[in-house]
Amino acid sequence: MIAIRLYPHPPLSDSLTFSKRYYDDNNHLIRMTLAQDDRYRLWTPLEEISPEIINGLLLHEDQWFYYHVGINPFSLTRAFWATYIGGGNRQGASTITMQLARMHWRLNTKTIGGKLHQIARAIQLELMYSKHDILEAYFNYAPFGRNIESVGAASLIYFNKPASQVNLPEALTLVVLPQSPTYRIDRKTGIASSTLIKARNQLFERWQEQYPVDSNIAALFSQKLVLRQPERLPFSAPHFVNQIIQESNNDAQEIKTTLDSNLQKILTRQVNNFIERNRLKGIENAAVILVDTQTMKVKALIGSANYFDNTIQGQVNGTLAKRSPGSTLKPFIYALGIDQGILHPRTILKDVATDFGAYTPENFDRNFRGPISATDALIHSRNIPAVTIASNLQQPTFYQFLVNAHIQKLADESHYGLSLVLGGGEVTAQELVGLYAMLANQGNWRPLKFIETAEPVPPQKILSPQAAFMTIDMLKQNTRPQDVLSKMQNNIIPVAWKTGTSWGFRDAWTAGVFGNYAMVVWLGNFDGSGNNAFVGVDAATPLFFNIVDSIKAYYPNLREPNRPLPSNLKRVDICLTSGNLMTQWCKAKGKTWFIPGVSPIKPDTIFRPVMVDNKTGKAVCSPYDLTTSHLEVFEFWPSDLAAIFAKAGIPKKVPPTTSHCVTTQSYLGEPPKITSPLKNVVYQFRPSKQKNEKISFTANSDGDAKSLYWFVNDNFIGQTEPRKAIDWVPTESGTFKILVLDDMGRSDWRNIKVELFN
Repeated sequence: MIAIRLYPHPPLSDSLTFSKRYYDDNNHLIRMTLAQDDRYRLWTPLEEISPEIINGLLLHEDQWFYYHVGINPFSLTRAFWATYIGGGNRQGASTITMQLARMHWRLNTKTIGGKLHQIARAIQLELMYSKHDILEAYFNYAPFGRNIESVGAASLIYFNKPASQVNLPEALTLVVLPQSPTYRIDRKTGIASSTLIKARNQLFERWQEQYPVDSNIAALFSQKLVLRQPERLPFSAPHFVNQIIQESNNDAQEIKTTLDSNLQKILTRQVNNFIERNRLKGIENAAVILVDTQTMKVKALIGSANYFDNTIQGQVNGTLAKRSPGSTLKPFIYALGIDQGILHPRTILKDVATDFGAYTPENFDRNFRGPISATDALIHSRNIPAVTIASNLQQPTFYQFLVNAHIQKLADESHYGLSLVLGGGEVTAQELVGLYAMLANQGNWRPLKFIETAEPVPPQKILSPQAAFMTIDMLKQNTRPQDVLSKMQNNIIPVAWKTGTSWGFRDAWTAGVFGNYAMVVWLGNFDGSGNNAFVGVDAATPLFFNIVDSIKAYYPNLREPNRPLPSNLKRVDICLTSGNLMTQWCKAKGKTWFIPGVSPIKPDTIFRPVMVDNKTGKAVCSPYDLTTSHLEVFEFWPSDLAAIFAKAGIPKKVPPTTSHCVTTQSYLGEPPKITSPLKNVVYQFRPSKQKNEKISFTANSDGDAKSLYWFVNDNFIGQTEPRKAIDWVPTESGTFKILVLDDMGRSDWRNIKVELFN
């Protein structure tokens, strides 16, 4: 007997499969699945079962459980006599161990042979397992009505609490159910039948003979007994939970997800209301995903407008569907352009008819706006500037960027060409929200997180913090539609957002970042059919901001996270008309962010002064007679942009030519003169001391100059007042061109040589 007990035996749970419980981030149940045999079953350790359930079971089923060897000879003799000899009603004599043997080996015990087999198996259990293991297994094998097995599943389903937290009336109800699990319970209301209540109350009378009962507890037995039915179990965020089930290899019975049930309800309510209001337009389906950018936890997910509506293929998870993103990827083209020194937020781009080889893109409105700042081109979704930027991207190209950002199932780069810029590829809403979250995370990409126990993944740097910051700042300047009332409120949270509309009006998108969330809204049909109502700004954007406003209403303290300003990022005065450094001739003054040494920036050349004759208006040559001539400022626009102005009815005055003059006009005063660094000097540094060794730049300037702009190899490094120094620390050996420019457009330059040695 000792050898049998000590020999290793498989756990009694091995032959069972179990349900899984999914909880939200506040430990509220959102789904309980069926086991593989279509039963609700949870394995609950004996230590996690209420003592009242255990004591009630022993009192009701087997008072001699801890003293017999699997069978009770007295009970067996009595039952055999009454059933087969005395001619009375059939009586049971099964111990807890015998009942477990019947359930474990699925025995037919209605015959004498079957009963003898059951007895033998019960003795086998007693030899192989402890009383603790047998009692624990009984609680987890026992049927509790319907397709519910195990006390843990019954307690959770019927009473919405674990088996350790039930009160006495609930405990005794659970005890009597396995004896006759077919006790009638109304499936609609869950109200227990009088038969079940009678059996429980009879057990309670026996209970009171052995255990003291508080009068308050006794009063609970007079209340109506209602048991929640399986049909009433929570079924929240079905697409969210289904995705975890399909992708997770977690064998745990209890899984805590990242879902915020309150946010899920807000999104569900807003989607339902929006679909109802717009059904006449043919808008019947939507998908939304909301992610906490600080943790990358998915806080809410709606895969379709109605999971149970087959007419819209409601069980499809729209956030996993590959769709054309329209213009929602444009922010990342601009971010790459910023990183690669192609533009800064106020760079003036050309929105004119342009051929890119065999590719001739058009704008959505089929018009051109001429010169337009990068910020305006982005928020107004102009196609030509975006394609122009993308055509100049290198290492990475836009395609390579998408691959680096884990956009899956892309065809070869040659398949798309520049059409990838305008939605020629396909992404999922989950991939897209990851990209926007990456902007909020200073250019660091991390995967979405669906369960709390997921292993953390190190962030992957995709963009520089400076480019991510500037792109977010550009998108925040996108004014939300019908924003009159919101502008009057002081606590409106900033939103950085972008719309998208796919070819053929098949998809309408709005994606953006607000507070500590990134969100993507998609409208369309899963069968790919188009609808003229599927325009991003007209369809998806209202729903997007309905959700933003609703979240803000429920969480009034929602604020934008305190994101630190990235290092090596500065502000500089510019001429808004040209996007270049300010001169005294430009009157449209503004500011822009730029990355010293990266962002392209130079003095304004659009506004230039010309000395003209008072009578003829033609340019005059030096020497000048100030009594017959005067200084006039003209706008020098490229011919293609000048044609756009003329077409729009605002032709620009043609500047007079100075080609007849032998020398250029020199009335502008003296240019600045570099005094440091010195000419013909080699600067030598040791890398170990490099941080302490700098080269100071200084220059003398004419009296009318107010600012000096310094460049190294045409990369802007900073602005100083005249006669003030600016320091530069070289990072490599070589010959460098040092250029200084004043705000009158005058300049001086010289080359210096730097050697770094050990």
